Amino acid sequence: MNNFADPQCPRAIRLPPGRARIFQTDCERLLDELKVGVPRAFESEAYEQHRRTILEELQKQTSTELEGLQGRAEALGFGLVKTASGFVIVPILRGKPLKPEGFDALDEESKRQVNLKSEEVQKDLAATLRRIRELEREAKNRLDAFDREVATSAVDHLIEDVKERYGDHREVQAHFEAMREDVIANVDLFRRGQEGAPGPAELVAMMQPGRDPFDRYRVNVLIEQARDGGAPVVVESHPTCQNLLGRIEHQVHMGALYTNFMMARAGALHQANGGFLVLEALELLKQFLAWDTLKRTLKNRRIKIEEPGEQFRLFSTVTLEPEPIPLDVKVVLIGSPWLYYLLHAYEPEFRELFKVQVEFSEYVARTPENILAFARLLATCCREEGLRPFERSAVAKLVEHSSRLVEDQERLATTFSDLLDVAREASFWAGQNEHNRVTAGDVQRAIEAKIRRSNRLEERLQELITEGTLLVDTAGAVVGQVNGIAVIPLGEYHFGKPSRITARTFLGRGGIIDVAREARMGGKIHSKGVLILSGYLGGRYVQQVPLTLSASIAFEQLYEEVEGDSASSAELYAILSSLSGLPISQGLAVTGSVNQQGEVQAIGAVNAKIEGFFDVCRARGLTGEQGVLIPASNVRHLMLREDVVEAVAARQFRVFPIHTIDEGIALLTGLEAGERGPDGTFPEGSLNALVQERLRKMAEQARAYGVEGRLAPQPDRDDELQ
Repeated sequence: MNNFADPQCPRAIRLPPGRARIFQTDCERLLDELKVGVPRAFESEAYEQHRRTILEELQKQTSTELEGLQGRAEALGFGLVKTASGFVIVPILRGKPLKPEGFDALDEESKRQVNLKSEEVQKDLAATLRRIRELEREAKNRLDAFDREVATSAVDHLIEDVKERYGDHREVQAHFEAMREDVIANVDLFRRGQEGAPGPAELVAMMQPGRDPFDRYRVNVLIEQARDGGAPVVVESHPTCQNLLGRIEHQVHMGALYTNFMMARAGALHQANGGFLVLEALELLKQFLAWDTLKRTLKNRRIKIEEPGEQFRLFSTVTLEPEPIPLDVKVVLIGSPWLYYLLHAYEPEFRELFKVQVEFSEYVARTPENILAFARLLATCCREEGLRPFERSAVAKLVEHSSRLVEDQERLATTFSDLLDVAREASFWAGQNEHNRVTAGDVQRAIEAKIRRSNRLEERLQELITEGTLLVDTAGAVVGQVNGIAVIPLGEYHFGKPSRITARTFLGRGGIIDVAREARMGGKIHSKGVLILSGYLGGRYVQQVPLTLSASIAFEQLYEEVEGDSASSAELYAILSSLSGLPISQGLAVTGSVNQQGEVQAIGAVNAKIEGFFDVCRARGLTGEQGVLIPASNVRHLMLREDVVEAVAARQFRVFPIHTIDEGIALLTGLEAGERGPDGTFPEGSLNALVQERLRKMAEQARAYGVEGRLAPQPDRDDELQ
């Protein structure tokens, strides 16, 4: 509302929910009544009569003063003449005004007498004019007092009627009292011109459009909450400074900007005051000065409408400074976990302002209650969007797809937008197939169509493997060679790509050489997985002799960075095969990480890896001897495609869950690994015995050679041999 004491600083008043619009209407109605009632009071006969009486009395008093002055001047030989610039005294000689040439003809004594009398008359004239001005001032004061009395009588009863409705709001009553004083002080705004001509207010409005002088008596409702008393929940998708704090609009007239408190507009903080404001953290941080502005507002607990770029202006401009509004709001920032951690680490005030952290899970337990809740959500979507209803089998297919998205048999994905997208497309395919209800086949077609739109690179890689450009064997057995499986992410879609992993072992002290790391193509996690292999080999096989081994490990035909440790078990199998001399079956692929104890650990994207190798085997023909070794802890994550499940059920393809490296190497080579006996040795003929024997021989050979490859001196040999 207008601040009558300082119009540049409008005041803010809070009313109970639902009362703001009523208050605004009451003020507008009061203004309309004042526009009618005040002019009518000044147009009455009694007002005109009283005004004429005062003016006639002033005129009579003025005439009396002038007549007295005229008589005193004539007694001294002077006359009084009224000109455009005021009254002038003129000497009189023989009944006629004395002209300058006549004055010059007088003797010196006569001139002196005329000048003396002229000064006396001038003093009398000045005194008389002062008395006349005093009389005019008194008359004006009487007229103003009478106008105020008339205006007061016309205004009081109108304002009092409205004030009675807000007896419990002290600020509103104070505003009406200030409004009363302002109306009385500026009563000329309401008075009409002569004969119905526009009054002062109408003239100002016509000369300056958009600047209605009567706006000062109006009310600008920034925000009004519902009467039900519920806390507002506001979601601001574009959190700029103005959208958060509000803004003051301007109107342009003849190159000049005009504004007043009626052009103040509410922001999201005003709308959410007393409730909740939901913002996307990343969008907030991208807006210029928005983050600092929000912090300052929350710390001060008041909303101050201001221009965000005011501090960057070269010259200051006159603008409004609305009274700050007390703030009581809960701000909810929504964003990714990494953004929360960054703000928590690098923004000192973040943890003080946002003390409650809530992290939403990407999955829920696959319980009957949650499945029913998902079915209800799907039914709501179908009803609101006009989709075809889903059969039980179609809902079951979506539930299976939900578990596949999180790769867990006991969980459901909470990414409902992705699931509902599949449901919408399934409804479309049901229409294409002329189904009244969406079937499981329609859902499966929607899933396959989505994959088909994203798997061009996967199909191309499968072609390269099938035609032999990329070397991947799915039959036979090779020493020091194993099929690993990498995962290639393509946005929302990812797939498994088989890769050949080879290992060559030889005498030396170089340890395990990772070709990808040496070529700076290996990531940190992958390098860590390779280093773990040295710990396993040393602790497993060479407790009594030093590990004198050089092994080279490489991902063949892989030209991008290698990251992750999911291939560490496959690398270890290749090394063990090379050391033992036993070939590895190429019909099997391997995935899983390994620790220094030889335990196979869970990895991610297990379904994509299995399906990637299955597609290669199917393209070359399934033999029943092909399959994938996975960590046993990944069994609960198996949510394979239907064609893979069918092939496994028909024994055309196999999936082996394993716990240890010994289990895996036995499957790959067909020879039992063997358990270490009480004497620290492995059973004769077992794979572990072969590896241990090879490492022992390498240690003995290394002892016999120097660091440069020459034979070391032996005390029992002659100089020639040395």
